[in-house]
Amino acid sequence: MPEDTLKNLLKKNAGLFWWVPAEKIEDLPVESLVEAILNYGTMEQLRELFSEIGVEKVADIFREQVKRTRKVYLPQVENYFRLYFDKYVP
Repeated sequence: MPEDTLKNLLKKNAGLFWWVPAEKIEDLPVESLVEAILNYGTMEQLRELFSEIGVEKVADIFREQVKRTRKVYLPQVENYFRLYFDKYVP
């Protein structure tokens, strides 16, 4: 994914990163963006994420994140996206 695309998405969704200083938001990794949008984003933010990054890439990032012992997703969000990605991105 082009770096400009990631920076634009991070700027557009800066409100999801209220604890991060404004000048450091563009330095966040794509994994942080995926986590924030899946957990707290709107349907429009999710559509844009899928469109810009790709559903397959988002699914790969999600699957790697849920393997960790420290859970980063709300239980209902994790369950929903497990089912969604298992059905649409096998």
